[in-house]
Amino acid sequence: MPVDTESPLSSSGDIDHTMAAAERLLSRWCGARVRLSDPEDLGGSVRSVVLRVRVAENPFSLPRTVVLKRNIGNLSDGDADPFAHEAASCRLLTAVQPADPVGPELIAHDPGERLLVMEDLGRAATLAEKLLGSDPKAAERGLLAWARSLGRLHAVTAGREADFGALMRRLGARPWHDPVAPDARRALAELPDLLAGELGVTTPDATAERARATARLLGGPGFRAFSPSDLCPDNNLVTNRGVRFLDFEWGCIRDVTLDVAYIRVPFPSCWCVFALPSGMADAMLAEWRAQVVGVWPALADDEVLLPRLREAHLLWTWLSTWWLMPRGGEPDRPIAFDESVSPRRGRALVDRWERLAAACSATEPALAEHAAAVAEALRSRFDVPTPALPPFPAFRAA
Repeated sequence: MPVDTESPLSSSGDIDHTMAAAERLLSRWCGARVRLSDPEDLGGSVRSVVLRVRVAENPFSLPRTVVLKRNIGNLSDGDADPFAHEAASCRLLTAVQPADPVGPELIAHDPGERLLVMEDLGRAATLAEKLLGSDPKAAERGLLAWARSLGRLHAVTAGREADFGALMRRLGARPWHDPVAPDARRALAELPDLLAGELGVTTPDATAERARATARLLGGPGFRAFSPSDLCPDNNLVTNRGVRFLDFEWGCIRDVTLDVAYIRVPFPSCWCVFALPSGMADAMLAEWRAQVVGVWPALADDEVLLPRLREAHLLWTWLSTWWLMPRGGEPDRPIAFDESVSPRRGRALVDRWERLAAACSATEPALAEHAAAVAEALRSRFDVPTPALPPFPAFRAA
C-alpha cells in the first residue's frame, strides 16, 4: 500500500452514473422512489468516485444527505478488491458500532454497481487539517481522540475475524489477512540489496533474519482485530463524538500492533509524517491501551506490548524504506504535494531509522547499530539536517 495522494475530481459522466445507480439502489431498498440532487464531489481517487448528495425525495426516514462511493478501478487477477474490502468493513462496523461510533454507518450497497451509500459524517476537519493547522491544542486533542477511537475500534472488533471472512466471501472475495502483506514480504526480502546498492550499507545476516521474523505480524496468531489499514490523518474526521475513520478499501483483520506502531513511527504509510511533540506518543499509547486492556488484559504488561511494538516498528521501517527510497540516482523529493505539508523522502527515512536505533538500543544493540548506520548513510546521501524532521506545523509555534 504505497502512499496514494491522488484526489482528482470525478468526470460528469462518472457523477451522473453514480447518482443514477444510487437512486435505483435506494428506491429498491425503500420500496418507493428516492431522488437525489446537488452532488458535491468529495474527491476520490483514480479508483473511486465519492459524492455528498441531498436526498430530494425521501419517502421514509433517510437522512437529509448521504455519501456515495462507487469503485471504478479495474482489477487484475489476484488483486485485493477494494470494493469488497470496503463493503465488508462497513457492514462489520455498522453491526458492532459502540456507543461512540468509530466509522460511518452503511445504509445500502450494490455489488453489481460497486456502490456504497453511507452516513454523511458532515464537514468536520480531518486530523491532517488539525496537524497542518496553527492550533496546537486542537492538534493535541485530535491525536488523543484518534488514539482513543483506534482503541475502541480494536476492542469492538476483536474476535470478529470469522464474521469479516464471511462478509468477504458473500461479496465473492477472499479474506486477505492484510493487503499490505505482499509488499511487506518483498521489502523484507529485498531491502538488504537495496541498502547495499544505494547506500553502501551491508545488512548482517542476523539483522536480516531478525527483520524477516516480523512477517509473523502479517498473518500469524496474535492480538487481532479490524484495521482500516490506511490510517493516514486525512482519512480521519475529528468530530464532537471523537474521531471517525474513513476509507476502508484496505480494511482487514490483522495484528493490532501494526496500527499502534503508527504512534511510534508517525504515520509510516502516509504523506503527512512530521514529528510529534515530546511526550505525545506516550500519551497516545496510554489512550489506546485504556480502551483495549478489557479485551486483552495481557497488553497492560509492558513486557508483552513493547516487544511487539518494536517488531511492528522494525517492519514499518523496512517497508516504508522499500517504498520511499529514491533509486538509481533518482532525486529526492517530497513524499507528496510540497514541503509545506509533506517532508522529503530522505528526511522521513532518516527519522525512521534514527527512531528505530533509539527504540532498540537497550534491548537489541546489533539491530540498533545497523539502524544507526543506515540513518547516517541516508543523512549523508540526501544532505539531511538535524533534526531530520520538524514537528507537525500545528506544534511549531507552541
